[in-house]
Amino acid sequence: MHDYEKARTDSVADPDSFWLEASAEIDWIAAPTIGWDAESDSWFADGQLNSCYNAVDRHVDSGRADQPAIIYESPVTGQRQTFSYRELQTEVAKTAGMIAAHGVQKGDRVIIYMPMIPQTMFAMLACARIGAIHSVVFGGFAPPELAKRIDDAEPKLLLTASCGIEGKKIIPYQPLVSESLALAAHRVPAVLLFQRETLRADIADGWAQDWSEQLVKASPADCVPVMSSDPLYILYTSGTTGTPKGVVRDNGGHAVALNWSMRHVYGLMPGECFWAASDVGWVVGHSYIVYAPLFAGATVILYEGKPVGTPDAGEFWRIIERNQVSVFFTAPTAIRAIRKEDENGELYPASDLPSLRAIFLAGERADPDTIKWLENRLDRPVIDHWWQTELGWPALATCLGLGDTRRKAGSAGFPVPGYRVDVLDEEGEVVAQGKVGNISIKCPLPPGCYQSLWGNRDGYQKAFASYPGYYETGDAGFCDADGFMHVMGRTDDIINVAGHRLSTGQMEGALAEVDGVSECAVIGADDQLKGMIPVAFVVASAMQDETELAAACIAHIRSEIGAVASLRTIHVVAALPKTRSGKILRSSLRTVANGKKLRIPSTIENPDSIEAIVSKLAKASC
Repeated sequence: MHDYEKARTDSVADPDSFWLEASAEIDWIAAPTIGWDAESDSWFADGQLNSCYNAVDRHVDSGRADQPAIIYESPVTGQRQTFSYRELQTEVAKTAGMIAAHGVQKGDRVIIYMPMIPQTMFAMLACARIGAIHSVVFGGFAPPELAKRIDDAEPKLLLTASCGIEGKKIIPYQPLVSESLALAAHRVPAVLLFQRETLRADIADGWAQDWSEQLVKASPADCVPVMSSDPLYILYTSGTTGTPKGVVRDNGGHAVALNWSMRHVYGLMPGECFWAASDVGWVVGHSYIVYAPLFAGATVILYEGKPVGTPDAGEFWRIIERNQVSVFFTAPTAIRAIRKEDENGELYPASDLPSLRAIFLAGERADPDTIKWLENRLDRPVIDHWWQTELGWPALATCLGLGDTRRKAGSAGFPVPGYRVDVLDEEGEVVAQGKVGNISIKCPLPPGCYQSLWGNRDGYQKAFASYPGYYETGDAGFCDADGFMHVMGRTDDIINVAGHRLSTGQMEGALAEVDGVSECAVIGADDQLKGMIPVAFVVASAMQDETELAAACIAHIRSEIGAVASLRTIHVVAALPKTRSGKILRSSLRTVANGKKLRIPSTIENPDSIEAIVSKLAKASC
């Protein structure tokens, strides 16, 4: 672990020198001469580059033109395609020309509402090529959520496809996009739609233009120089108020940090194959499907499928074997699903996956039992690590690429070089080892982390207000006697469902709109498969059928937020437990939902309410 300790010490003692040295691994149009610039609140402020050039063109220019850049694996359609760096350059340049032909210029926003297909990656990289700011919206979101993002980003162009495929279910995008456009106050000037053979959309009335027809007419576009601090993308994440927060990522710091992380955190070398089994609609997909592996000159897997059911629990292993994946990244939920379907490893390949060196887990806390099962199956390191949409790349990990192999089940590892992590109490003081507190990161944050929220400077500053000089992560945890960091969960109302961060406050707002609901509370309950699931407690406004009310609530959540919310458990109750000041005791509800013994708080105004809920849940479980 000597290399890790040296890198961590160097990054804390002289961050500017450390990151300027790392920046030399990126191709700059004008190389930066300064590291952190407090005046502009950015890294490498005088640097100029193009992120698409660093992800694509420089590898063509440096002799990797014929190396596979993207391998598209789609068990749901039976397709498999490989794109070399040369072919990727051609596709991206043409796509960039198509986008530019619709008047999109540097600084303009483009919404991308697309499934896991190569054209989605082409579109993201194409935006970066011409200096446009892309905002990818997960294809599982319902029309009201897409409309909110349209109104916030005010895009000049929306890119979509005729359908997405979730497991065995085909999801037509046309009605979702059409409704979103009708709901949004901002008028999007143009929509381009990629027709998939699985399901073609009717665009005869002109609401959208055919992607392929537009692409044929387009001229390839060159890379446009941008400043390091210029925005690369906006990625919306759930806010505690139910209003999405537009996390803004810069170009320069992002390229430097992600490129550094591939070699030093994940231990991946140019030419090797990396697979992050995520969706490009989330930060893992942005960072470790689209950008980081390509910055590093690796081959990346783009996967359209599930861990089980497409076709079975052996598909992950087959893809790793077929493509000689060196490092694999997924969510604990995926491993739990595989284990549930194939506990004894009957679908595990006889080859024992000789190319695979390690598996990294993130998106939610990995339970020790799942890690132990997987390590016994693989006989290779299974590394839990932690980061957030706001951070963009790992903050806690076992840095395999720096020679560190220390790990402890239940821990996310150690601070990654560049991050100065402390656990603070409510007064902002560092707590003793083993004591739970607020995980906070000293400012300035390292390169690659967010530097603003789109159009919401006050919201951004709020994350730095509680503890002067620190970024408040919103996660609770502790540091043990061996220096391992343990992340215990959110301190606000954001819950993590199978790696998807969702707002319980947003769900409560939607439930309050359902006829027959007078009050409600949504909490995150522990779940063996997904880590957490939302559970709702609803008070009916009048006597009515509980089953019908619950069904209406579930349908409305699906309509307003989307199936990704996974709200399937509704308890219709007589009253919600509250304090004397009127605050709903969500922590008590969470304890009850998890089947744990509840100590009724002394502040409760109506103890009969919680006793009735305990009794109701006990009967339901019988």
